[in-house]
Amino acid sequence: MDGGTSSNGAGEGGLRIRAVLFDAGNTLVFVDPVRVLALLAELGVQAEQARFSEAERGARLHLTRQLQSGATGTEAHLWREYFGNLLRLSGVPEDLGAEAGRRLKEAHDTAHLWSWIAEDTPSALRALSADGYRLAVVSNADGRVEALLRDGGLGEHFEFVIDSHVFGVEKPDPRIFLAAVERLGLAPAECLYVGDLYPVDVLGARGAGLQAVLVDPWDHFELDVDRVRSVAELPGWLRGRG
Repeated sequence: MDGGTSSNGAGEGGLRIRAVLFDAGNTLVFVDPVRVLALLAELGVQAEQARFSEAERGARLHLTRQLQSGATGTEAHLWREYFGNLLRLSGVPEDLGAEAGRRLKEAHDTAHLWSWIAEDTPSALRALSADGYRLAVVSNADGRVEALLRDGGLGEHFEFVIDSHVFGVEKPDPRIFLAAVERLGLAPAECLYVGDLYPVDVLGARGAGLQAVLVDPWDHFELDVDRVRSVAELPGWLRGRG
């Protein structure tokens, strides 16, 4: 695909944005509520999807606050705590927490739990491509993200996927962003990075010279960055930068 000279949003220093790079987890793909609720039901915990959604929101907000306090997002204990909060807020009793956590990990190890995709995401990616943007993914992941996106029907939209486990460097290290920029053959300021974690995604991308947008579904964060509620809002946001 060629970024061309379409009416892409103007970037920093007068450069136009020609490529959009995406985080994967909680940006393009999300924890599958159907699988988690089925697992909880096996333990005798009947949680409604609305409660799970609120629980997932609370767990993500807690994680984000920890990252804003200086964590990097790669610590294993952060994700254990994330799932612990998710289970607790979903109504899992304390005495079942350890067993539920074990089963969640086993399920994730067998088949990636971040497998739910919003139905308007593919159309948004098609719109971005139609507007002339080149698309790729840069994700802190465990070696499975490219297959995950392919199996979910999103892989066809991206020129390439850089998985930190495969690449050997994790966000917010600028090297992983710059590897994508170099592969695209563009200047960093011609690239926009889209992710959900301010310290990892926004500050990491800016540190490499890219522009950034924060995915903030609940409009919770007053930060020095433009925000969208979901990937579906990106085409309109970029057109508005004309």
